[in-house]
Amino acid sequence: MFVHRYQPALAKALNRLVLQGELQKIAKGKYYIPKKTIFGNLKPADSELVKDFLEQNGKIVGYITGTAAFASLGLTTQISSSILVGTNKYRRPITRNGVKISFLLQENAITSSNIPLLRILDALRLIKDIPATSPDDCVMNICKAINALSMEQKRELAELSLAYTPYVRALLGAIYENMELETETISKTLNGVTSYKLPISDKVLSNKRNWNII
Repeated sequence: MFVHRYQPALAKALNRLVLQGELQKIAKGKYYIPKKTIFGNLKPADSELVKDFLEQNGKIVGYITGTAAFASLGLTTQISSSILVGTNKYRRPITRNGVKISFLLQENAITSSNIPLLRILDALRLIKDIPATSPDDCVMNICKAINALSMEQKRELAELSLAYTPYVRALLGAIYENMELETETISKTLNGVTSYKLPISDKVLSNKRNWNII
């Protein structure tokens, strides 16, 4: 009762602050305090713009992936004007504060510790679409990222890949074989007669045919 009683006054106060430039509205019921510079107001960070899709009631429910995350992995130098969020729940794309926000369905449970691993698998999933780079360069940089993982993380990465489409598993299997890592976890889930057409050269993955990558 208390909240409903004061809601109209609160809404008026928030609208007044928006008109005064003290607050900026992102979406219905969501505001941020803009940081002011001599060049004008700074836009909120991506994580702030999609905060309600990343965490709810103290629980992680999503993570930023796509071009912005891939740049931090060294996979691209492109700066994206849109945001891609990995989430367990299907959502339609939206626009917020002039920024397009899209969603990538993630079948695995999302935790703070496995987000870096999910981003690696997302990069394999989206390897044809990562801008300002080539699939070959992506594979080489993904190999570097995997090499920097602990053995426990490498095992977890293989387990997480099982929820991804077969060509992602095949790619990861070929990478693991090249790195002389255990591949049975992945190989036993793949159909031996299915082939995967991916623009990866023999120079980068000389063993790709072992995994039916053509």
